[in-house]
Amino acid sequence: MEMSPILIKTLQFFLSLSILIVLHELGHFIPAKIFGTRVEKFYLFFDIKFSLFKKKIGDTVYGIGWLPLGGYVKIAGMIDESMDTEAMQEEPKEWEFRSKPTWQRLIIMLGGVTVNFILAVIIYIGLAYAYGDQYLATDSLKDGVWVTEKNIGDKLGVQTGDKILKVNGEKVERFRSMFNEIVTGNSITIERDGNIIEKEIPVDFIATLIEDEDKIRFISPRIPFIIGKIPEESHNAESGLKEQDEIVAIAGQKIKYFDEGKGIFENHKGKEITMDVLRSNEVVQIPVKVSDSATIGVYRGVSTFADLEKRGVLRLETIKYSFLESIPAGIDKGIETLSSYVKQMKKIFNPDTGAYKGVGGFAAIAGIFPETWDWPAFWNTTAFISIILAFMNILPIPALDGGHVTFLLYEMVSGRKPSDKFLEYAQMTGFFILIALLLFANGNDLYKWLFK
Repeated sequence: MEMSPILIKTLQFFLSLSILIVLHELGHFIPAKIFGTRVEKFYLFFDIKFSLFKKKIGDTVYGIGWLPLGGYVKIAGMIDESMDTEAMQEEPKEWEFRSKPTWQRLIIMLGGVTVNFILAVIIYIGLAYAYGDQYLATDSLKDGVWVTEKNIGDKLGVQTGDKILKVNGEKVERFRSMFNEIVTGNSITIERDGNIIEKEIPVDFIATLIEDEDKIRFISPRIPFIIGKIPEESHNAESGLKEQDEIVAIAGQKIKYFDEGKGIFENHKGKEITMDVLRSNEVVQIPVKVSDSATIGVYRGVSTFADLEKRGVLRLETIKYSFLESIPAGIDKGIETLSSYVKQMKKIFNPDTGAYKGVGGFAAIAGIFPETWDWPAFWNTTAFISIILAFMNILPIPALDGGHVTFLLYEMVSGRKPSDKFLEYAQMTGFFILIALLLFANGNDLYKWLFK
C-alpha cells in the first residue's frame, strides 16, 4: 500500500525536527557537563503535565514530551522556560549555571546554534561528496526565459525572451538560484532584443508572489512544444498526433518553443490549420482544429533537464568533488544559505514588502519536504531548517539562546550581572513574544488553508 504524500511529508518533518532538536540540545548539554554544570532534564518535545517517556540517569531525566513544538534542556541555576524561580532564591551551588564564569555560561548558551550550523555544513559536505553538484547554467538559455505568469512578470518588468543577467549587480550563474535572488534583491539587469536594461525590483514584489503561491515559480526555461497525453475526448484525438511529437511550425509559422504557440493559436481560434511535427527525425504535417479557446486539446509533454540538454535547449553543469574538495564546498553552501536567509528576514521585517504575509508555521515547514521519500532532498531540507533554527535561536529575544547571550555579553562588557528578577521578567516577555510569533506564523498557515 502506497503512503499518501501528506503522510510522507509529515514523517519527514518529524524525523528532521527530532534530529535537529536533539542535536541542538546536545549543543547545550555537552559543554554544560564539561564545565561541571548539572543538567536536570533533557527533553525532545515539551512535557507539559505529562511525558510520553522519561527515565532518570544520574542527575538528568531524559524524556519525550507530547507537544512537538521543540525541546529543551533544564540546566540547574538558570532562569529558563521552566520559570523555576523558587530554586533561584536559594544560595548558588557550585554545580549551578549561575555559579560558573561568564565565558563558560556563554559557551553553554552558544552551543545549540553552533551545533545547528555545523550540522548543516556537515550535511552539505556529505551531499557534495556523495552526489556532487549539478545545475542549469543561466547563460545557456540563449533565447532567454519563459515568464509563465504574465501578470507577475509585468510587475517585475520581465517578459518571455528576456535574458536575466544580474541581480543586485551580481551575475546569476545558476538558474535555480535566480528566484531567491530576485525575491531578496533590489535591482535586476536584463537583456532584451540586444539592449541592456536596468530595472528596480518593486519593494512589495514579494507580496505579489504571496497572493497566489501556486504561481510563485513564474520563471522557467523556455522548452520545445512537445506533445504529451492526448485525451480520448480531445477534438484532435483522431488527428494523427502522437505523444512525444515536437511541433516545429503552426499554420506555416516556424516555432522553437512552447510559449510561441499560444499566440498563433489565438489568431486561428475555431479554424482548421496544419502543423509541422518532428517525429523520428522526420517532419510530418498534421491537420488539427483549434478550439474557440485557442487550444488543440492535448497535454504538454514533460521534459527533464537532461532531455532538454540533449535537444540543445540548455546546458547542465556538473561538478564532482573529492572528499577534501567537498569540505570547502559544504562550508560555502552553509554560508551562502545563511546569507540568503538573512536577506529574506530583512524583507520580512520591512512592512513595506508585505513579506510578513508569507511567514509560515509548522505546516509551511513540513510543506518544503518532497512528496516522495528522497534521501538527498530530505537531508538538503534538514540542513536548510538547521540553519533557520540557528539563525532564529540567536536572535536577541529573551527566552531564546540569543537573549541569554545578549545578557551575558552585557555582563562581560559592563562587569555587572543583570538581577534574577530582571532575567525573570525578561524571560516572561520573551516567552509571550515567541507565543505571539508562533500564533501569527501558524495563523498564516490556517488562513491560507481555509481561504486560498
